[in-house]
Amino acid sequence: MLKTKDNCVCLSNAMSRILSLLIFFIIFFALDVYVFQGYKLVVKKWIPNLSLVFHVIYWAIPVILIGLLIGTMVFSENPTKSKLFMWSASILFGIFIAKFVWLIFIILDDVLRLIKYSGNKIIAGGTPVKSISRSEFIITTGAFLAGSLFSGLVYGIASGAHNYQVHRKMLKLKNLPTAFKGFKIVQISDVHSGSFWSKEGVKRGIQMILDLKPDAIFFTGDLVNSTSAEFDSFKEMFSQLQAQYGVYSVLGNHDYGDYYRWPDANGITKEQNLQKLLDHHKSMGWNLLMNEGKIIEKEGQKLAILGVENWSAHPRFPKYGDLSKAYSQVENIENKLLLSHDPSHWRAEVLKDYPSIDAMFAGHTHGMQFGIDTKFYKWSPVKYQYPEWADLYEENGQYLYVNRGFGYLGYPGRLGFLPEITLFELEVG
Repeated sequence: MLKTKDNCVCLSNAMSRILSLLIFFIIFFALDVYVFQGYKLVVKKWIPNLSLVFHVIYWAIPVILIGLLIGTMVFSENPTKSKLFMWSASILFGIFIAKFVWLIFIILDDVLRLIKYSGNKIIAGGTPVKSISRSEFIITTGAFLAGSLFSGLVYGIASGAHNYQVHRKMLKLKNLPTAFKGFKIVQISDVHSGSFWSKEGVKRGIQMILDLKPDAIFFTGDLVNSTSAEFDSFKEMFSQLQAQYGVYSVLGNHDYGDYYRWPDANGITKEQNLQKLLDHHKSMGWNLLMNEGKIIEKEGQKLAILGVENWSAHPRFPKYGDLSKAYSQVENIENKLLLSHDPSHWRAEVLKDYPSIDAMFAGHTHGMQFGIDTKFYKWSPVKYQYPEWADLYEENGQYLYVNRGFGYLGYPGRLGFLPEITLFELEVG
């Protein structure tokens, strides 16, 4: 009986996933039909003798990819762990984004054609007016940009997903005890282990952290995408992350399982899933701070580490954190460092109500895994939602650092904003 029930749950989850993608596929098909008009023009211009072949290829690629996605979702108990599913979804996503960019140019061309046609009709009066042919320049420019974007997204998967970058920062804290001068902290964030497609890449990243020989390690949330089982095959690797003064961690919005349908195919509830995730932290020897404060002591001098559950100023993300509870446990320690997953927490509550917190360490944004990230200029679409979204910020002597993330979510790569390992060195301010 239980087996039948589990099978029903599994089938229900599969059908739900398929139905949730149907709208996307319908939109994708409508976009395809429209973009095909421009595609035909480019093919006719550059490879007229192979027009039929390339027309078939145009339609065959998305149909095959969609078929692979649906087949994996129906016949696999956990399709998101399937490399076939991941690559099919990634290529389809890249094609969709590229065609959407091309669509903008085709619409622009149609608007210009409509304006010219209307103008000619007015001038001609009642005389019939021929339709205006498409602009080869506009359509070809759109095709070039769309192709470049698609190539960039593929490159971001192959080269960017595990191209870890070490960012070194100096944090000058007022009245820092002399024993902590030069104290080294490594921060990582947003592992999203359910998205990893290269264990070798992850191993390299972990070894890079160990080579930095930190005194303490901070992890600022999102160990998984939704289920604790995603971390099972990576737990041994991350267990290597140890430091003399401890590893301190907090939960991110994805760690609670809020974006998953419970119970799962094995009958595991949301509460059981969360407990297993908490057990992962504990068994690795990490200090998971659930609205708690801890004290690091060195040569008789003290430094406070606070950690809160997810707290966001954005209504679509949860507020589980209780900073007042964590703060009360270390209130008498002068220097305080806060781990809180969502950077919006800093401006909404920390700056306003807790001036004695020297620095907050966050993640969450990933730099949207796409953008321009140079020493002189940084841009990503996520900046329009988060005022503080990557790197170091300072206001009234308080710091916020937003880590770019160790992993990736959705798009299994990074273009511009590469995965980050941050090394902080404390100094007297």
